[in-house]
Amino acid sequence: MTRLYALTVFLLFTVATSWAQPGVTERVLTGWVKEAETGVPLFGATIYVPSLQRGTSTDEQGYFAIRLPADTLLVQVSYVGYLTVTRRIDLRQRAERLAVSLQTEQLEEVVVTASELQDKLNTTQMSVEKVTAQEARLLPALFGEVDIIKTLQLKPGVQSGGEGSSGLYVRGGGSDQNLLLFDGAPLYNANHLFGFFSVFNTDAVESVELYKGGFPAQYNGRLSSVVDVTMREGEAEQWQMTGGVGLISSRLTVEGPLLKHRNGTSYTTVLLSGRRTYFDVITRQINRLNEDNPDYNAIPDYSFYDLNGKISTHFSDADRLTLSGYHGRDNFLFNQDPFNIRFDWGNTAAILNWQHQFGSRLSAENRLIYTDYDYRVRYNFDAFKFSLGSRVSDRTFRSDFTFTPPSSHQITFGGLYTHHTFDVGRANAGRADEELFSAGNALQATELGAYVGDKIDFSPAWQLDAGLRWSAFLYQGKRYAGLEPRASLRYRISDQVALKTSYARMRQFIHLVASSGASLPTDVWYPSTRLVRPQVSDQLAAGLSLLLFDGRLLLTDEWYYKELQRQIDFRDGANLFVNNDLEKEFVFGKGWSYGNEIYLEKKQGNTTGWLGYTLSWSYRQFPEINDGAIFFPRYDRRHDISLVVTHHLSPRLSVTGTWIYGTGNAVTLPVGRLFFSDVTGTTGFPPGISIVPEYQQRNTFRMAPYHRMDVGLVWHFRPRWGESDLTFSIYNLYNRRNPYFIYFDQEWIDPDDFTGSPEDVQKFVTFRARQVSLFPVIPAITFNFRFFKDPEHKPIRRQKYKAPKSSYL
Repeated sequence: MTRLYALTVFLLFTVATSWAQPGVTERVLTGWVKEAETGVPLFGATIYVPSLQRGTSTDEQGYFAIRLPADTLLVQVSYVGYLTVTRRIDLRQRAERLAVSLQTEQLEEVVVTASELQDKLNTTQMSVEKVTAQEARLLPALFGEVDIIKTLQLKPGVQSGGEGSSGLYVRGGGSDQNLLLFDGAPLYNANHLFGFFSVFNTDAVESVELYKGGFPAQYNGRLSSVVDVTMREGEAEQWQMTGGVGLISSRLTVEGPLLKHRNGTSYTTVLLSGRRTYFDVITRQINRLNEDNPDYNAIPDYSFYDLNGKISTHFSDADRLTLSGYHGRDNFLFNQDPFNIRFDWGNTAAILNWQHQFGSRLSAENRLIYTDYDYRVRYNFDAFKFSLGSRVSDRTFRSDFTFTPPSSHQITFGGLYTHHTFDVGRANAGRADEELFSAGNALQATELGAYVGDKIDFSPAWQLDAGLRWSAFLYQGKRYAGLEPRASLRYRISDQVALKTSYARMRQFIHLVASSGASLPTDVWYPSTRLVRPQVSDQLAAGLSLLLFDGRLLLTDEWYYKELQRQIDFRDGANLFVNNDLEKEFVFGKGWSYGNEIYLEKKQGNTTGWLGYTLSWSYRQFPEINDGAIFFPRYDRRHDISLVVTHHLSPRLSVTGTWIYGTGNAVTLPVGRLFFSDVTGTTGFPPGISIVPEYQQRNTFRMAPYHRMDVGLVWHFRPRWGESDLTFSIYNLYNRRNPYFIYFDQEWIDPDDFTGSPEDVQKFVTFRARQVSLFPVIPAITFNFRFFKDPEHKPIRRQKYKAPKSSYL
């Protein structure tokens, strides 16, 4: 891998100099693509030139830039579920700027002239998955709670952390090796309800992009994946209200224009969205009804909520200023005299983003970002009080530029500055009138980064996307720095076949440390220090993309190999919580993973969906763990299959179904028991005898395979006041009892004959493994609504509603 690294660096510097060669036969077409009804930018819209078989797609702001010959050309702009727009442009004299508004498709018969699957084949980027909020809403979900992050778990190469969990484990990496971005702001804990749901409210989300490899140079800080979540802008034409009522939570979104200027190009929109569960309302009523029962055990009080907001001001086609924010909180309370425990955790983020277009060739995006994650556990027992908490907060400034020179290049460059503050293991204990002890560390660090990337069109067949990033981390006089080369190469054999390969090096300067046995999310984020060095990954991938049946199906086959250096774990018996020198509990090792991902996708017609299969291996090795022997991490999964199907029975009625299968998690179980006599006077049963489990190598057992089928039915109807639908779903249709964890139950054969010796214990006691499962078959119903005023004041309920046939939705 060292030779491969050196060769990649040499290649990047070689090709980076080629963009300066003069080109006089090409010009740049730039522009924006928006939704006609709302003015909301469309992320991922396709811009395609049929005569050249060349295209590109819009970014999160609906902006695009593409180099084209200095000639008169036909350009097609399309987006799934919208009418395709064809424009004639003249680039013979100068560069052009194009503003396109797409209308929602409402026709019975659609002629698709530009395909999203074709665009995926043409792009240089590989190992990328994109999910829209509309796609996620159609799929059946646990308790009917739509979760866009769980939809990503249905993609090849992505595994969940367990039954119902919203955690991600990508290509053999850990849960802390995923960079979760919300409008550019990193979130350090993206879970509600102890990991069963993510913090992303689908009503406020436009789309999500997942990068599993071949990372663009602008991303940094994690080893295994980037999850880039884009928040929607508010409606630009009229006020509307959207929401839903489910089994465990309800949500409401209000959006509309705050200000619209006379020139038509300057306007301000706002979007406010909130979601809250009502677990606590139900449990309080149950507890109140049983408060007079002395044998009743009170149910803990639990709730979560999240709030999203975004204000966007479009000063002109060249300037836009947005302020977006997120705040979410989980609260857990158990109060039964004399014992009281309160646990709360959550995220706060704020992003100020200014975008400016300098002419037709240079654009800039400047962001000020604040993020904060903290948790605190408080125990009260009579007069004794104890609290434990941790916190990480960041202040970031980053600037990103895109330059399109008059040649076959597209240059991106930028940099960032981040100040980290860590509050590690803050603990206090005492009585009402005095503090007995306190512990914890307050740490600060600085992270710097700069990058440059170049997308080069050597010919219609060959395209290279190369980048080089410099990252640095400063902590108490210690500096870690290094280069991170990135490269993706595409060779298009024909309009239906393309070969791709990519390489990426990533560094991770902050690390998540948590007890695997802790049931609460008592996570500690810890910086790189003099002892704790940054983690490093090198990933190489190669794949084939193939369009089948006239472009209606896309088949991709990707192989990857990833090396992980300086992996972090805890030594056996580590003290995690009240510890002022946590670094002494760490051990360091290495890991590697490799596999094959096969993906078949269909996005047009009445029946759409995908089929994914992953064959993979993951390994870890630590000198201080498992006697230095190689072992499988818990979420190593040999086989992983996902099938997702959506079918439109009629314009009003859609059915969906998912089926998943995965090899069971690797776990450590005792291979036997040791029986020995305690010291004289020991009480308990058996009296004077201790039974100690014996463990050997780590993760040598496998749980039973995991598989499950979910089905859903979505009924659309359009009352006079707007749009709505009823979503019926059944989670775990055939009631598969999937394993969550395994414990051992101690059973006595005939305790009356026990005489008290260790030998007798072995004769009269047995141990049986018991499996704990969480979710049986669970039906759910969710009512979704959207209030808005029809601009033509027509009785919408009398019109026949038609779902777009060509849409993935």
